[in-house]
Amino acid sequence: MALTIHLLLVLAASGLDAFFGDPHYRLHPVRLLGDWTLLWERLLFRVGLNGRIGGLLLWLIVVVGALGLWWAIHRGLSHLHPWLGFAWDALIAYSLLCTHDLIAQGRRVLVALDDLPRARQELQMLVSRDTGNLSPAGIVRATIESLSENLTDGVLTPLWALCLFGLPGLILVKTVSNLDSMVGYKTERYARFGWAGARSDDLVHWLPARLSVPIIALAAALLRLHPRLVLPTALKYRSMLPSPNSGWSEAACAGALRVRLVGPIWHDGQLVNEAYMGEPDWPAELGGGDLSRALKLILAASLIALAVGLALAPLRLLMPW
Repeated sequence: MALTIHLLLVLAASGLDAFFGDPHYRLHPVRLLGDWTLLWERLLFRVGLNGRIGGLLLWLIVVVGALGLWWAIHRGLSHLHPWLGFAWDALIAYSLLCTHDLIAQGRRVLVALDDLPRARQELQMLVSRDTGNLSPAGIVRATIESLSENLTDGVLTPLWALCLFGLPGLILVKTVSNLDSMVGYKTERYARFGWAGARSDDLVHWLPARLSVPIIALAAALLRLHPRLVLPTALKYRSMLPSPNSGWSEAACAGALRVRLVGPIWHDGQLVNEAYMGEPDWPAELGGGDLSRALKLILAASLIALAVGLALAPLRLLMPW
């Protein structure tokens, strides 16, 4: 019975995300996490806890607070009726999965490619780099890069955390990712304070990042792309990116599509990268057809990841919570 309910939770959350995308409401968990994190960041800085100890306290407060609030409401609703508790869990799980929105945003860029200003604006929803002067090829490369990077931290890790560790695992992963996105920067303010958030984010994505390579290779084989190039490209180019994790899925996708990614990147008016990811004889002047293939690749990889997660879901019964 417990396994049936767990599988039903995974399927319900994945199905709702696939059909409806991320729900928009004021008390969305990610929005609440952001408000809660910002509140405690300000309080800790106010009392002088702006170093690693303060950052660790922030991590503990936000993570324990998120898990505690979910558990308290779950227990209360389950006491009234078990299916009320399940409905609450399904709502939270659905709100924390984002596969639909990732692919949908990529499609919006694809549709807008003939309108360069609009395409740049749509791309800005996916990346933090300067997009104002990007060519159509640069827009396509940046979109594929974002899709492939987010395959790990936006799809694989949350989905597998839910399948293997239940809703507590998903909440932990999303809370850690949220902390990294808010304080995990190598700036003067956050270099020490954001250490716990950044390192824990690296940790939770470490294994999914590497497992993304065979997932992408299988998806490439199903789509008749270039599966044999996936592993060699991932091994050769994974270290191009500063993150210890995001380079794996991005390089794997470059190999699967047999294209060059990255190239010139501008941040705040400064050129921060010129090197390409991929072999010199692979094309870098990409178009709508390449982005369309990339979207199919990400969708296929996401479906394979769901199948793998469901196959591993019985291990959830071994968890003590």
